[in-house]
Amino acid sequence: MKNTSLADVDRLERAVLPISTAYAPDQVLDWHEHRRAQFLYAGSGVMTADTADGSWTVPAERALLIPPATEHRVRVLGVTTRSLYIEPAAVPWWPATCTVVDVPPLLRELLGAAAEFGPEYDVHGRAGHIASLLLYEIASLAPLPLHIGLPVSPDLASLCREYLAAPDVTVTNGMWAARTATSERAFTRRFRAETGRSPAGWRAHARLLAALPLLHSASVTAVAGRLGYSSPAAFTAAFTRAFGAPPSRFRHAQAGTPSTSPTSPGKSSHL
Repeated sequence: MKNTSLADVDRLERAVLPISTAYAPDQVLDWHEHRRAQFLYAGSGVMTADTADGSWTVPAERALLIPPATEHRVRVLGVTTRSLYIEPAAVPWWPATCTVVDVPPLLRELLGAAAEFGPEYDVHGRAGHIASLLLYEIASLAPLPLHIGLPVSPDLASLCREYLAAPDVTVTNGMWAARTATSERAFTRRFRAETGRSPAGWRAHARLLAALPLLHSASVTAVAGRLGYSSPAAFTAAFTRAFGAPPSRFRHAQAGTPSTSPTSPGKSSHL
């Protein structure tokens, strides 16, 4: 479905509504939500998505599963998206929180085929069978660890969002504790209780997530230096431990071209 906004077609009695959009580099789609569940696929570039609970990073050829009625904000870096908006009743198995998944070749091809559907496609014909197969394939996808949780407390969440926007290896637990007017020990205990990680561990994971957008346009060596690693080898080892693949794999995917042609830039204010 091309050059169409969700608002135009949400009323249609279709379990799956495909919409494809290309966005300008570094575009921010401010806080919004959808009645339907959303499968948000990055055909190219990289996306970061925020909710009240955390932040998700979506490199090329991966997708984000967004639950129905979940308020979220998305930043896109040279992204061509393919979205499926899905009736909640059709996916009772949909995750309760946002989830990043890999998108294998078959699913990419199905998304490309779905992009050609009209909004009132025949649910009993080829298009309807492809829509059903899309849901079957999505249900089998395993989550990827491209997520970091946020504390519940507003003061801690503010520190974390600030760090995600500009990761800095020189930040210490003591500096954060001083910002909250507590001792370092009390701060660390409170932070771990709300996130399940130590503050230092949380920041280390946040820096690795920050590497994914940087790898879109910079070398592994440059990204390692920018994020404060002693060497590219140290960065590669930490990245591989966290995400199960070396940074070069993500850089290659983002440098490639999507498997099918993007549509013209969308007019909608949100994905």
